[in-house]
Parts: sequence; C-alpha cells; structure tokens
Amino acid sequence: MTFRTFRSFAILSASVLCLLVGFAPAVIRAQSSDSSSPKSQSSSSQGFQQEKAPSLVDPAGPTISLVSSEPVFLMAAALNACGYDEGLEESAPVRKRVRDEMSQALAKSEDARAKRDKVCLYIAQHRMTGTVKDIAQYISLALYLTPPPELETSAELTEMPPDSTQVVEIVPLLKDFVAAVDLHGIWLAVHPIYDREADRLHDPLSNMIVSTNLYLKLPASTYEGRRFVVVIEPLLSPRTVNARVYGTDYVVVVSPVDGQIRMGDVRHTYLHYVIEPLLYARANAIDRMQPILKEVRDAPLEFRYRNDTVPLTIECLIKAIEARTMDTGVPVYTIPAGTPRSELPRYEHERQIYQQKVDVVRLAAVRHDMTQGFVLTQYFYEQLIQFEKDPASLRDSIGEMVYSMDVDQQVHRARQIEFDKEADGDVLQQSKPRKLTGLDLAEARLASGDVATASSMARQVLTVHSDTLESVADSARANFILARADLLAGHPEDAFNGFQKTLATSKDSRLLAWSHIYLGRMLDLECKRDEAISEYKEALEARDGQQDTRLAAERGVKTAYPRRDHGCDEDAEDDSPGTTPAKTGAGTAGQTGTQKQQPQ
Repeated sequence: MTFRTFRSFAILSASVLCLLVGFAPAVIRAQSSDSSSPKSQSSSSQGFQQEKAPSLVDPAGPTISLVSSEPVFLMAAALNACGYDEGLEESAPVRKRVRDEMSQALAKSEDARAKRDKVCLYIAQHRMTGTVKDIAQYISLALYLTPPPELETSAELTEMPPDSTQVVEIVPLLKDFVAAVDLHGIWLAVHPIYDREADRLHDPLSNMIVSTNLYLKLPASTYEGRRFVVVIEPLLSPRTVNARVYGTDYVVVVSPVDGQIRMGDVRHTYLHYVIEPLLYARANAIDRMQPILKEVRDAPLEFRYRNDTVPLTIECLIKAIEARTMDTGVPVYTIPAGTPRSELPRYEHERQIYQQKVDVVRLAAVRHDMTQGFVLTQYFYEQLIQFEKDPASLRDSIGEMVYSMDVDQQVHRARQIEFDKEADGDVLQQSKPRKLTGLDLAEARLASGDVATASSMARQVLTVHSDTLESVADSARANFILARADLLAGHPEDAFNGFQKTLATSKDSRLLAWSHIYLGRMLDLECKRDEAISEYKEALEARDGQQDTRLAAERGVKTAYPRRDHGCDEDAEDDSPGTTPAKTGAGTAGQTGTQKQQPQ
C-alpha cells in the first residue's frame, strides 16, 4: 500500500484517539478469573477461519456439562512433576496421591527420570511471565489432545488457540513421559475420585445455573447450539479458574476441594455465556457509546475495555447483575407468619431497615466497580431494579436498556469519578507486580497520556543498532509505540509510516494485527474503504487470537470506522460546522491542532 497525504489531520487524530488510549501489547491472555476473555461471536459468519472446538466439547452432547478429562489430567500431572506447586497445601488429597505415585515410578526407573527431565527442561525454557499464564498455555493445549495411547492434537495447528500452539512441541515429550511412569494407569486408579468430585459438584453447579436463569427469566432453550462445559482437575491450584471460549462454546477448568469450587468465578463465566450473544447482537447500537471510552482512559482497565464499548458494556451489565444478586451478609428478614394486623407497621418498618442495609452493601459494590472504570454499572444496576418488577425476560428487556441509555448523561457521570490507581487483583495472576522498565514503561506512559516521554523512550530503543532477534523485536515494538504517539500528537503521516515499519520488522502477531487495524481505521477516515478492508483482513490473518483484535478487525470489515463530519461524500469539505475544541488533559498531552470531532 502506498502512502497518500491525509486530508483531515485534526479529524483523524481526534477520531483515532479514543481507540488508542491504553493499548499495551502483551503475552496472549490465556485465562481469566472474571471470564472477560470469551469470544461469543463466530468469525465464520464473516467468512474467516475460527478456532476449532476442543475434543472434549461434544457438539451432540448436553448444553451444560460437568466432566473430567484424561489429557488435562496428564498435562497437570506433568506440570506437578516439574515443580508446579501453586496451591498445593490447599488442594484435594488426590493431588498429593498422584504426585507420590509418580515419585515412586521415577525412583524405580532411570529412563522415566530422563523422560521427566526432558519435559521439565522444555517447560523451563518456555517460562514466559513467571505467572500462572505459563501454566495456562499447557492447559489450553491439553484441551486439544486426544486420550492415550495416541495423545495427539485433535485439530490442525491453524485451528487451535495461539497460546496452545506456542508449546505444542511438548506433546511427544509428554507422550514419552506418560508411558514411562504409566500415567494412564494412575488415571484409571484415581478416576473414581474424579467421578465422586463431579457428583458432589453437580447439585451446587445446577443450583447456580437455575438461580441465574430464574433471575434473568431465561429458559434453557436460550442456549440451543451452544455449550458450557465445566472441567474438574484437582491437580491444578484451587485458587485459579481457567475460562476459555471457542466460537460459541465455553469451557471452564476448575480444581475442586471438598466439593467446593470458586463458584462466583464460574458464575461470572456463565453470565458471559448467557449475556454476550444478547449484547453482541446489538453491537451497532452500543457503538454510539464511544464517548464513554475517552472518559475511562485513566481507569485501571484492561485494554479490551478501554478500546471497545461492547466488552465494556457486557462487563458493566454483569457486574450490575452480580451486585443485585450478591450475598450481602445481612441476615434475611421475614415478617413472622400469623402476625396480627396491628403489628404489621412495626414489622414493615424493620423490613425497610433490613432492605436499607442490603442496599448499602450492594451500592458499595457498585461504587467500587465504577471507580475501577466500569462506569456503566450504576446505570444497569438502576435498570435491573425495574427489570425485576417486570415479567419480561432479559432477552426481551436488553434492547430497551441499551437503546434508551442517555449517553451524554453517562459520560457526565463518568467524568465525576475519581478512578482507582490499580485494578483489582486477578485470581489468575497471583505474582507480585513487577517494576516497569524500558518499553513496558513507555507503554504505561503512553497509556497515561504522557506522549512526549513515551516517544522519547521508544526513540532511545531505536538508536541501539543490533541484529539480535531481541533487538529487532524491541525495534518493532518501539515503532508501534511511536506510531500511536504520533496519532495522539496529531501527526498521521508519521503514524502511518510507523505502523508500516512495525509490519516490516515484527513477528509478534498482536503488533501485526493492531498495526493493520489502525491502518484500516486511518484509511476509513480518508474514505479509502477498499484499502481499509484489506488491512482489516490482514489483521485477521495475523491470528492474534485475542477477542479485542478479532472483533475490531471483523467490525472493520463489516462497517467503515465512523466519521462525524460529512461521511465519505467526495464533495464534503473538511472544515464542517459543529466542531468542538480539543479536550485538554493528560489523555491528549502533546496533541497539536484542534479536534474537530469525536467518533460516536
């Protein structure tokens, strides 16, 4: 693609601004305690390849199931043999039993120890973050393995999640280790324990699903053609819930102890399973909430929430539902049966006091969510109060909730919030926060609006001349940071060149995908629709594997990134009326020119 002069610098920088704030390329997100990683829209509807469902998801099976998986067991056992001790003291006794039986087998066989060492060396060499994300990639792969003796991937690599393919070379090593210590035999011995755990979890899980459905007033038929699968694996840490989505199928891996799991995290994932299709079906209407994104730029939100109104709206609605249905800890109050009519006013007063105490706890949860950046939570909380009084289901009510929202009012409400400095801890990321340096620090500076510092730090990286793979990767990332900084500073030509340099030098799928997406949006703003579509398709081909990337690219293919002037009428002039001055502050530090408009 050749570069051509941009006609509307101010329009371009202002329009792209709200989609730049907070971007921080990272290791592919493989798990989530809050289950916000799910991708409920099928990319096949747009004609693009999507991930194949894992082997344990039976298309003809029940809509909701609770199962165990031998391949997941084998992978978890190998991880335990290689020093994975997280949550060991809190785990079910079967975890220690399996570890002891493996130790006995290893003590008897030098060949088994050699096979174990090869597996452990591979795991050590592929330790990326020092967090549970390192474990997650192996669980992701295990979901795509067939049972022994074959123990092979059940799909082509191009049909599997990218994080699983990063460690797929462990499969032959794992197969040798499984045979050497007879892990299949150990599985057969402990499998009845897994069955008993599943039996103990059946009723609590069913009760959670039934109570959730009752609150939302949704029948079981709502989920036809979609699967929600809970996989139990006691060899993993009970502190973590590994939630994944494959097309329309949701898989949650949990570690039960005494018939207990992190049911709140599983319910959160289930709410995503239920609600995401309802809101993604109204994505175009939710797009009008784009101004909200500018107001949460200083909130400690993950990128997908600061970049896309649909995930943000979904998460806010879910948090509102959780607030309305939470266990407040306040003892339930009921008016005694047979109370004389003359005593009813006193009991009614006590009931009102009870309700006030409950409301205080619930509203405190809502306020906390708001200060975390989920600024639509209070709106949906208020809407749910009315929803509870109406016989209509969420499916019938969600449209009115979305379409009747006064966006300006919610923007004003968001502006009054003093956001927290740090996000709530993710139960899947228990490691201590690390001090940011280098390009990580540059990303943080850019996210906070310090464009000048971010640009300076990125340029320092580019001044170091080296042909090492690490240096080349850093240069590509530095160019990506500079490109986004140039957009914020109102220099689209430089930004365009920066994204092109990133594409020419990077091998990181996330940097490649988002460079194409930003180029597509810039071209859309220049009314070069055909070229923009090509960029969005290139972003899909990069196979970043993350929800925000795929949805942004697919939306770009379907609909041009919006302009608020005269659209793409060739006769329209750039200096259209109705312009607004640039908003000053940290989010636009270093920006030049006047912002003519913002995308809606």
